[in-house]
Amino acid sequence: MTSVGPVATGEYPSVDEERVTMDPERAHDDAGPTNDAGSVPGADGSAPLRLWGGRFAGGPAEALARLSVSVQFDWRLAPYDLLASRSHARVLHRAGLLDAGELAAMLKALDDLSDAVTQGRFRPTVEDEDVHTALERGLLENLGALGGKLRAGRSRNDQVATDLRLYLRDHARQVAGRLTELSSALVTLAEQHVDTPAPGMTHLQHAQPISFGHQLLAHVQAFVRDVDRLRDWDRRASVSALGAGALAGSSLPLDPAGVAAELGFDRAFANSLDAVSDRDFAAEFLFAAALTGVHLSRLGEEIVLWTTREFGWVELDDAFATGSSIMPQKKNPDIAELARGKSGRLIGALTALLTTLKGLPLAYDRDLQEDKEPVFDAVDTLLVVLPAMTGMVATMRVRRERLERAAPDGFALATDVAEYLVRNGVVFREAHEAVGQLVAWCVAHDAELDDVSAEDLAVINPLLTADVRSVLSVRGALEARSAPGGTAPDRVRDQIRDLAPVLDRDRAWAGN
Repeated sequence: MTSVGPVATGEYPSVDEERVTMDPERAHDDAGPTNDAGSVPGADGSAPLRLWGGRFAGGPAEALARLSVSVQFDWRLAPYDLLASRSHARVLHRAGLLDAGELAAMLKALDDLSDAVTQGRFRPTVEDEDVHTALERGLLENLGALGGKLRAGRSRNDQVATDLRLYLRDHARQVAGRLTELSSALVTLAEQHVDTPAPGMTHLQHAQPISFGHQLLAHVQAFVRDVDRLRDWDRRASVSALGAGALAGSSLPLDPAGVAAELGFDRAFANSLDAVSDRDFAAEFLFAAALTGVHLSRLGEEIVLWTTREFGWVELDDAFATGSSIMPQKKNPDIAELARGKSGRLIGALTALLTTLKGLPLAYDRDLQEDKEPVFDAVDTLLVVLPAMTGMVATMRVRRERLERAAPDGFALATDVAEYLVRNGVVFREAHEAVGQLVAWCVAHDAELDDVSAEDLAVINPLLTADVRSVLSVRGALEARSAPGGTAPDRVRDQIRDLAPVLDRDRAWAGN
């Protein structure tokens, strides 16, 4: 696909920055191009540029203007709008609506405007309704009446649908890249702890010993699915809406398929009504973002637990923890907690957009202005949370000895005793009952499983012969779970091996 460099490197301001950095007044060169009335639109008290005012005798009420304006947040689409404008100029030339000289002048003006946007020399103003209005103003300031020709054959309806797809396809790859970095950090840590026993839990109660590397890789599997979901999403989002016009297509001899290919889309729209009203791609992206947020929250919750004094499994690096303003001894896992909290924000963005979309008739409705802020906020949230989580994981110290001591706690080897009996011909129901009786005896006598003598075993249940003590080993319990996908160290190494090409693939896609 076609990527826009400055945006892809995060150089464009955030939504909040845009609100405070718009030019309050316009600056114009005295020698700059003019409109048909002999002045730059909006200069010297003249009416501001609008893309829709021909049939209106007067301008909009201030209340309407304030409600309608979106440039404070959609300005980040400017590089994508300019990219699409270059393609549209070329299609107008192929249609015979721009001659060669006009095309050359138009492309140069668009390039100059793009440079000015990137460098911050051209900014939206308080009078610009949206990103499209601001950029058309910039083009008119440079080209005069010729700049107005670019509007032929397109509407803000198909423009914004295309711009938002370009933006999201670009930023989905950035999110995928950060997810892959987090997965790589988890894999590196897992490699160091393939042989480290840890308490495996269900219901947050000790269940069975596992490899700590196995637990870390479980989170990697979730994040790999998140990237796979984005890759699959991109296939459906790879549709250009340019050429759909306001809703019915165009009577001009345009080339939607050619524009789509030039912009890196797989195909052009099949139905012009759908093209301008479809926001499935935005909602689906927000679902992927929300689910990624849930996965980050789950990892964050575990790290919060692991860093408590009660668990004590890991210690965070000082650079990725905070202290207390009143309690000098505190070391708080703020990154993990914020990741947990941000998941609610991501889920809220999805809910907000779905609620906006649920009752809209075809084709375009102004409600769709509300599609961008949830999307932008989700992108910003993920791109700030993911690097912080990666740094925290990459630098945290695992307390191996603490994990090893905790691994057999809570009678975690009871299932191994039951399975030993099954391997020796006992029906599992009976084996389960016998081991349950053994655990009850241990609870009553404040003993661990390996504290029970052979004589006491026989009293508890005749099935519990002295040889069951042979399986009361954490290391043996890990090695025994050697079925594919299990926690045996060899199977954990298999996971790490199998993940390497997957992460390489995802890394390559993210960098495309």
